[in-house]
Amino acid sequence: MAERKIPLRKCIGCGEMKDKRELVRIVRNKEGEISVDLVGKKPGRGAYICKDAACLDKAQKAKRLERAFSSKIEPEIYDTMRRELVE
Repeated sequence: MAERKIPLRKCIGCGEMKDKRELVRIVRNKEGEISVDLVGKKPGRGAYICKDAACLDKAQKAKRLERAFSSKIEPEIYDTMRRELVE
């Protein structure tokens, strides 16, 4: 029997390909709200990031999430994401 493929995703912060389960999904819904999707089931456009504040900092500095979601992201949203990533 063939071994199941492990889904890989690219961290938007460090750019490394990692197992999807090691990463946290950030999602933008139809209303444009951006949130952390710890379960990976929320509807909307998703981007993946390591469970590391340093990767979030890199993504914020290079505006990678803003590019991925084609929308401006307020600093308060990054602060909320940072708190949720650390927990």
